[in-house]
Amino acid sequence: MIVSSFYEKNNGRKGPNPPLNSDPTCIAFRSLSASRFLGSAHRLGVGRAGLLLSLGIPETIEPRDVTMSTREISKLLFTTVYPLYVQKAERKHRTKEEVDTIICWLTGYSREQLRHHTEVNIDFQRFFDQAPAIHPNSSHIKGVVCGIRVEDIQDPITQKIRYLDKLMDELAKGKSMDKILRQ
Repeated sequence: MIVSSFYEKNNGRKGPNPPLNSDPTCIAFRSLSASRFLGSAHRLGVGRAGLLLSLGIPETIEPRDVTMSTREISKLLFTTVYPLYVQKAERKHRTKEEVDTIICWLTGYSREQLRHHTEVNIDFQRFFDQAPAIHPNSSHIKGVVCGIRVEDIQDPITQKIRYLDKLMDELAKGKSMDKILRQ
């Protein structure tokens, strides 16, 4: 067999997958996510289960454990991430004011409150807990951030953080502010 089983590759532990690299198991997982995977399996006449088993991957794979990353992401300091949002926007010829407008739109903070939060050490958990009001149109934010659909995220804090990430991605991609702010 070309690759060892999934659980041997992960030393028998369940949970988050190892980082993707050129390892054959990782290549197989990337193939699983590709839309052409099932078509290739069908053309080979083996089906999904047969192809998985031939690669040494169990037919049923435990879902990724996102609870650990949820705790870690909510503990990130907003004070540390905010300058990165601004840098990303400025690299794409957008402005700090546009970043501030997006954050204020999503959270309900005034510009003065936002400026205060960028100067004190505050993590994302407290940043969103103290937010005056999350915009009602935030539920219209759809798409994928870090390989996960933002509308499918169960943890409310993680979802709000990913909403913000998605809005910053849209800003960097050159979308108009009207579209970003769902107006």
